[in-house]
Amino acid sequence: MGTPEPPSPVKLIVGILAADDRCLRAAVEAVTADFGASDLHSEVWPFTQTEYYKDETGEHILRQFVSIDTPIDPGELAAIKHRTNAMELELAERLSTGLPRPVNLDPGLIEPSKLVLASTKNFAHRIYIGRNMYAEVTLSFHQGVWKSYPFTFPDFRDDRYHPFLSQVRQRLVEQRRKGIAN
Repeated sequence: MGTPEPPSPVKLIVGILAADDRCLRAAVEAVTADFGASDLHSEVWPFTQTEYYKDETGEHILRQFVSIDTPIDPGELAAIKHRTNAMELELAERLSTGLPRPVNLDPGLIEPSKLVLASTKNFAHRIYIGRNMYAEVTLSFHQGVWKSYPFTFPDFRDDRYHPFLSQVRQRLVEQRRKGIAN
């Protein structure tokens, strides 16, 4: 029989979809105000892989990721998803764009072997993590490469995010080595 042990701390990242530059800046500010200082920001990409969010977020959606400096307990993911959902509502009201969801915030966890994303929706590849939330392993890190699955979102399957995710992963490895994440 194995002995249960506490999980190692992980890096919190937040994927942001935003209607424009102003909404993106407001989202980054809200995320760092709530979760703490960021250590890494990805570049900003146009989000063109699907039109799924067009009616809520607009025609020319921007994508960026923010990594939070201080590692967290992975058991916090459900509560974090509730907080990002509340942030989305607050930002929609404050930004007054006329769009129902000018900012979409998707929290996830990076640990050395994987990227896990939170969701409000259940599906065959997702597991319940409490508080009416689900999570999925979106990507695995194996032999120095991020690997996708048949259910991985198309934008994550495309390797343009992978260098940033690798930077966050490496930052966590360094923080663990220095005892910052223990």
